[in-house]
Amino acid sequence: MITNFFVISPRGDTVIAKSYRSKSGVGAHERSHTEAFFRKVKFWDGVAPGTPGMDTTLGLGSGGNKLSADSLGGGSGEGSEAKESKKFGDAPPVFVMPDGYSYMHVKRNGLIFGCATEKNISPVVVIELLSKIAKVFKDYCGTLSEESIRKNFILLYELLDELLDYGYPQVTQTENLKAFVYNEPIVVSAIANTGKMINPKTASASAVHKPVISSVDADGKKTSLAVNQKNEIFVDILERLSVLFSSNGYVLNSTIDGCIQMKSYLAGNPQLRLALNEDLIVGKNSGSTSYSSGVTVDDINFNDCVNLSEWDHGRTLSFYPPDGEFIVLSYRMTGEFKTPFRIFPSIEEVEANKLEIAVHIRAEIPDNHFGANVAIEVPLPHSTTAATCSVVSTPGATGVNAEYVSQDKKLVWNLKKFPGCTEQTMRAKITLNGPCTSQIRREIGPINMSYEIPMYNVSSLQVRYLRIAENMPGYTPYRWVRYVTQSNSYVCRL
Repeated sequence: MITNFFVISPRGDTVIAKSYRSKSGVGAHERSHTEAFFRKVKFWDGVAPGTPGMDTTLGLGSGGNKLSADSLGGGSGEGSEAKESKKFGDAPPVFVMPDGYSYMHVKRNGLIFGCATEKNISPVVVIELLSKIAKVFKDYCGTLSEESIRKNFILLYELLDELLDYGYPQVTQTENLKAFVYNEPIVVSAIANTGKMINPKTASASAVHKPVISSVDADGKKTSLAVNQKNEIFVDILERLSVLFSSNGYVLNSTIDGCIQMKSYLAGNPQLRLALNEDLIVGKNSGSTSYSSGVTVDDINFNDCVNLSEWDHGRTLSFYPPDGEFIVLSYRMTGEFKTPFRIFPSIEEVEANKLEIAVHIRAEIPDNHFGANVAIEVPLPHSTTAATCSVVSTPGATGVNAEYVSQDKKLVWNLKKFPGCTEQTMRAKITLNGPCTSQIRREIGPINMSYEIPMYNVSSLQVRYLRIAENMPGYTPYRWVRYVTQSNSYVCRL
C-alpha cells in the first residue's frame, strides 16, 4: 500500500521516518527526498509535476538549490517569480513528485504527517490512515507536538509496528493497540491537578491532554496522574461557522458544522447515556413548522459505537466509549441563525490616490460571553504605498492592535478579547501610487475574520445529561462539558 511514512516538523526536520519497501533502494524518507517534499509543500507553485517549464529536480540537484535560494529572495527576476508563487495557496494533500512516488499528507498542529507510494491506491484511504495515525499518536502521548514526539519516539515506533505491516494498515483503534504496546509515554509538560483548583466545578483546559495509558516523567518515574488516575470523561460541543456577508452587512450564506467530541478516562469502560435537547428536530422536511421553537439541524451522523434504540422518542444515546478521542456525532445546520458577529465595511475615496476604509464590527453574543483571539484581515490593492490605522474600541476589549503589513499588502486587526454586546471600529487611510480605478477597487477585500467563543454555541444544541447507564455503587466519575464556537470561513464582501 504505502512505501514509507514520515513526520516533518514546521522547520522541515524529519522527526519520524519508517520505510516499508523501496524499488530503487532509496526511500522517500531519506533526507534529500523529504527536503524536496517539504520545499514543494511550503513553496507550492500550483504547477503539476512533469509539466513543461517546471524544474524537475526539486532539491535533488542544482535546480532544487536554485528553488530554495529564489524562494528566500535570492536573485532579482527569479525572486519575484517565487513571491508570485505564494498566490497559489496551500499545496494539495496529494501530488506526484519527480522521483515517481505519489506523496500524500495531512497537517496536524503544525506537523506534517506524510507518506509516499508507488502503487495506484485510493488517496482517500491513505488520508484517512494518516489522520488515524495522528489521532493514535495524540491519544498515547497526550498532546501532539514536536517535543512530545521526540521524547516518545520509542513508543511511537512501537505503535507504527502495530499500526502498519509492510505498508498495510492492521490495527488502528486506540483501545485495541493497548494489548500490544508495552512502552509508557513520557509527559512533556505538567498538567494541572483539577482537584486542587479554587472552583471544583471547573477543570483546566490542559486536563484533557493526558495519555490513555499510565505515563512517566522525564526521569522515568510514575507521574502523579498515573498514580492518582481519576475517572473522568471530557465532552466538547464544537461548532464551526461558515458565514458570508454582503457589503451592507446582510447574511448571504450561513452554515454550522458541529460535532460532539469525547475523551474518556473511565475505568472498566462502563456504558454511558447521553441526552440532548428533547425538542431536537432532524431534517427541515420532518414535518415541523417554521415557527417551531425547537433546535432544527439538517442532518446528523453517528459513531458506529452508538446505540440508537432510544433516539427517536427520547433523544438519548447509549454507547461504550472507546479509548482516546472520538466523535460521538456530527451535525450540520444551514439557513438563518443569529451570527455572533456582524461586519459593516465602508470605503470612501477622499482623493484621487487616497482611500479611507472603515470596518465596524458588532458583537451580538450575550454580554457574559466574549470572542477570544479575534483577527480581522483586509487585503489591499497591490498599488498601495502606505497605510495608517486607528482603532475605536469600547471598554472591556483587551489586546487591541491594528497594523498595515506592507509585505502582504493587507490590514491586520487583532483583539485578544471582544466582549459581547459591544462594538469595535477600525479606520484606515490608504495611499496608492496612482489614481484609484474600478479595477483597483476590486482588489480590496474580502474581509476575513477568525475567532473563538468559549462556553457558547450558536445552534442551541445542549447536553441535558451524561450518566452511567448502570448503577455502580462507589463509582463517581467526573464529567466535564465544554462548548466552543469557532469561525471556519467568516467573510464579508466589499
